[in-house]
Amino acid sequence: MSGGDLLAAGPVAVAILDGFPVNPGHTLIIPRRHVPGWFELSDDEQAAVWRLVPEIARLLEERHHPAGFNIGINCGRAAGQTVDHVHLHVIPRFTGDVDDPRGGVRWVIPARARYWDS
Repeated sequence: MSGGDLLAAGPVAVAILDGFPVNPGHTLIIPRRHVPGWFELSDDEQAAVWRLVPEIARLLEERHHPAGFNIGINCGRAAGQTVDHVHLHVIPRFTGDVDDPRGGVRWVIPARARYWDS
């Protein structure tokens, strides 16, 4: 399978493999309605995106056997959003894929991530 391959689909959202995966199985869940930001989606659309997360996690567990997941959305340029169509990342994590995974998504601002040293 390669980037863009369809993994799951519902009437409101779809899940595809990321074209530039950070780990094997990195998946994007994308609403069918094209809007740039998460907060522009209706409550129903947001719920539909989240409803696909467990299905994708089960699929990725079967195919890749990750030790965990990072799940997140980049909302706006300041948050790192580079594609103007909202999407949620499901990133499988594997033991040893980074030296020290503590802090997880806190590493979006590296200088403030290591709160445990304070």
